[in-house]
Amino acid sequence: MSEGQHRQLIEMLAASGAVRTDAWKRAAGAVPRHEFLRGGFFRPVPGATPSAWAPVREGEDGWLDGCYTDDSLVTQIAGTIRPEDVRGEIMREPSSSSTRPSLVLRMLEDLDVTDGSRVLEIGTGTGYCTALLCARLGEESVTSVEYDDEVAARAAGALGRLGMHPTLVTGDGLLGHSERAPYDRIVATCGVRAVPGAWVTQTRPGGLILATVGGWLGSSELARLTVNDDGTASGRFLGGGVSFMLARPHLPPPLGLLPDLTAGKERETAVGADVLNDWTARFVVQLAVPRAQHLTLQQNGRTEHVLVDTESGAWASVYEDDSRWTVRHNGPEPLWDAVETAVLHWNNDGQPPLTQFTVTVTPDGQTIDW
Repeated sequence: MSEGQHRQLIEMLAASGAVRTDAWKRAAGAVPRHEFLRGGFFRPVPGATPSAWAPVREGEDGWLDGCYTDDSLVTQIAGTIRPEDVRGEIMREPSSSSTRPSLVLRMLEDLDVTDGSRVLEIGTGTGYCTALLCARLGEESVTSVEYDDEVAARAAGALGRLGMHPTLVTGDGLLGHSERAPYDRIVATCGVRAVPGAWVTQTRPGGLILATVGGWLGSSELARLTVNDDGTASGRFLGGGVSFMLARPHLPPPLGLLPDLTAGKERETAVGADVLNDWTARFVVQLAVPRAQHLTLQQNGRTEHVLVDTESGAWASVYEDDSRWTVRHNGPEPLWDAVETAVLHWNNDGQPPLTQFTVTVTPDGQTIDW
């Protein structure tokens, strides 16, 4: 291990403001990141279309340097494939990663723990964040749940090498872990479409839940919720455009065979598909049509932006022609009507940023308003 590289990373995180307190700086200094990347990681292949990944194995050139950069590092592809399994390049979707240290430590600072706080972590991953929690609070205060058996086993091994033995659970983190509840804090290192009610019931009144809320259109933000005495939780987004891989049970279904995209009715629309290029506007669209997925197609000599709801069969295809936007849609729900209503409402309210949105979780589910 290069102690110099580790120390240099911590100093950089402190200088950037990701680490704001001495307690977390000491915790970060006690946890060498390379121990959680012993199997290597995947590096994106520059210029590859579609995205491709090349393995960097332990001991190879660039491995140790990569461990001590402030980058997120992909550690698993397509749910099962590790760096040691690949020779050459692979074009599949990442399924697990080591989040960049600045974001991990920013979230832990935002968690606002005190000595003795009991924390439930959703998404053990490599175990790096789990180790930071152990270093700060003691292993007896930390419970961590990981969905993937293999990922969980590797994390347990890495934590064990550092002499850390928190409560590790393999299972669906969306259910929390009631056996050790109540918790003072819950932190999720995966994205969710909605904060599960189980997290609220397993957090003591006055406790905090920190989770990235997003959806199938790819816009998300970090929310910090306070649990109330009445069994609800509420709070705001913290800002920064935080993005995590969605929890696997919250991933979208396969698109399958597309409907006949020529069969719908056409009309001019006041809201064009360019709203999907803006992070906050796309979040608003996502709220309006939470089951929709987005794809782009080249047809009729133009680019068409298509939203498809595989559950209902509804779809909308939006394209620009002579500086005018047209929507063609079909199905039981007029998807683009809902998009127009939501986006125009947001526009009329002055396009408030996500930090002005409020997230509320009750026994009936989650609502987001501004």
